Amino acid sequence: MKLKGDQLACNRGGREVFRGLCFSLSEGEALLVTGRNGAGKSSLLRMIAGLVRIAAGQLILEGGDRDIPIAEQAHYLGHQDAMKPSLTVDENLQFWTGFLGASRNPKSALEAVDLAPLADLPAAYLSAGQRRRLSIARLVAVRRPIWLLDEPTSSLDTPSQTRLAELMRDHLHAGGMVIAATHGAIGLERARELKLGSA
Repeated sequence: MKLKGDQLACNRGGREVFRGLCFSLSEGEALLVTGRNGAGKSSLLRMIAGLVRIAAGQLILEGGDRDIPIAEQAHYLGHQDAMKPSLTVDENLQFWTGFLGASRNPKSALEAVDLAPLADLPAAYLSAGQRRRLSIARLVAVRRPIWLLDEPTSSLDTPSQTRLAELMRDHLHAGGMVIAATHGAIGLERARELKLGSA
């Protein structure tokens, strides 16, 4: 499987964010998208996720499911945690796995991010780092080949960052792909870099 961006352009609010952007990523590979604020890191991830319109160029997924849009073959982890505070940790994950189609037991996904002991706690009581880990549990519970991670280590303490790096490496070893917008290292030593210039 290979994901390719060919001469991509993005416009936001009447402003050109980037144009002529090309990249390719094969299964088992990670790509770190770097650059200054406003360079288009988040916009690129949201474009692949189907949340931002492609102004020019095209995205191609070779070896993927031709009947399913690229966005539906990807997980997008953005800045918002997308959970209901009144629901428990387990109920939030059950909702998302039901909506997205679970391929792994939700309980084991909570164990993977060290949240199983808090399964019955309302999400409103979670810390920022715990909310982030619950969002990461969605990636683990529902198998999708492309992970789009926007500042994935945000709000995570050092042990949680280490665990996230392990989960990303497991995903890559299983033939997945990771594209992460980041300002710093995220524990993937062999990741390639795509540096975006300021618009």
